[in-house]
Amino acid sequence: MAQDPFEEFQQRLLNTQDEARDEAVKKRHERGGRTARENLDDLVEGASINEFGQHAVAAQRSRREIEELQRQTAGDGVITAIGPVNGSLFNESVAKTALIINDYTVLAGTQGYFHHRKIDRLLGLAGQQQLPVIMYTEGGGGRPGDTDVLISGGGLNVPTFHRWCALTGKVPRIAVNHGFCFAGNAALFGAADLRIATQGSYIGMAGPAMIEGGGLGRYKPTEIGPTSVHSKNGVIDIVVPDEAEATIKARQALAFCQGPTADFEFSEQSALRSALPSNRRMAYDPVKILERVFDKNSFIALRSHYGRSIVSGLARIDGTPFAVLANDCRHLGGAIDAEGASKATDLYRLAERWKLPVVSFVDTPGFMVGPDSEAIGAPRYMSEMFTAGATLSQPIVAIFLRRGYGLGAMAMTGGSFEIPVYAASWPTGEFGPMGLEGAVHLGYKQELAELPEGPERDAHFEELLAKLYERGKATEAASFLELDSVIDPVDTRSVISRALPGC
Repeated sequence: MAQDPFEEFQQRLLNTQDEARDEAVKKRHERGGRTARENLDDLVEGASINEFGQHAVAAQRSRREIEELQRQTAGDGVITAIGPVNGSLFNESVAKTALIINDYTVLAGTQGYFHHRKIDRLLGLAGQQQLPVIMYTEGGGGRPGDTDVLISGGGLNVPTFHRWCALTGKVPRIAVNHGFCFAGNAALFGAADLRIATQGSYIGMAGPAMIEGGGLGRYKPTEIGPTSVHSKNGVIDIVVPDEAEATIKARQALAFCQGPTADFEFSEQSALRSALPSNRRMAYDPVKILERVFDKNSFIALRSHYGRSIVSGLARIDGTPFAVLANDCRHLGGAIDAEGASKATDLYRLAERWKLPVVSFVDTPGFMVGPDSEAIGAPRYMSEMFTAGATLSQPIVAIFLRRGYGLGAMAMTGGSFEIPVYAASWPTGEFGPMGLEGAVHLGYKQELAELPEGPERDAHFEELLAKLYERGKATEAASFLELDSVIDPVDTRSVISRALPGC
């Protein structure tokens, strides 16, 4: 007797759920991970979704029984759906998001024929409907075992990678990874606008088998692209301990693209008046200033361990989202090196893609110079920072905390001090074509050399330095209209808010 169609449907549906896959779920939990459906449910906070291709199985019917494929290859290793992210903060149309969750419990999350078709379908819809995309990328890359599809040549007529990258600048794209992410999966991760990874991630453009097959040696999966490496080379934007925190960060990051929020708190601003050391040569932590200026708990730092002379991130003021740049004088004295310039360039580009205004907190002696800097490509990376600023259509607000010197300071403001919609300095600001100490050494080299080494020369140096400082301090620069204003640090939040067009 034929099985009742409704009963068959219910069984097929059950086969795709965690409840029917006890062994796979148990193994996943024992390894400290969550299932794809657990991540999906957390991402949409339990809301309803429309799933695509739920009944797909691996293209292996010619060598495996259909019942086995249903049990062991549910969804062909990926869940694709459209549903609300941050539905409690934004209306349905704004919260609507394309969701791609690779399932490592199914054939190690490898990319098979229907796996790719499901992703292609969703990316197509994301483009048509202008939906942001969140993709969980865990998986072992391409799958050679799909026998139901005749593939000639290299089997490279796969549109997934082109479709994913073609969405750049059209919709926000966030990638999340935990565990092994190799080959095609790594290509998708690396091409996202924003990349979030757990401490337990291993991300490489090839897995162990491909590396060994290429004659490059034998490696364990855990030796290939660990987070400890990729957090320092700029591949990973946000590092988190586990998938739960990764999902929280994905929701928070997407919210910056979804718009202003109504609920916010901020810290007492009077402490900003004493935020900088009284000694202008002493370093300080700029993140503490950012966290006080912006709404409480809104600042998310990007690439904290890469390009450390630059701080970049996302934050809010009165609920309004911003992209954020700041110099960090604790590293290279705040000089912008090649890595820092690359990091700033990417922040400008992210702001352009996500339509975010930029607020730049400037305290830099300029670009890092010297033979070592040139050897790692300084002219290219530093010039790209100017290009990214020049092609940015979003407004920039510049807040000068202390030093605004040379080309580096100009690059921090989009390429010129005239580019920001408002350029304001704290009273501690100081300005010039190069750092004051360097200017004294260079401009008064002969005069200093004529004095004997020791207290007399040192005293004359300090005297010349003081004169240059008086000439370049914020109030003087503002009097020559190099800046729009000198402000009380307490007013920084309101100054930024009022500077935005339409406010």
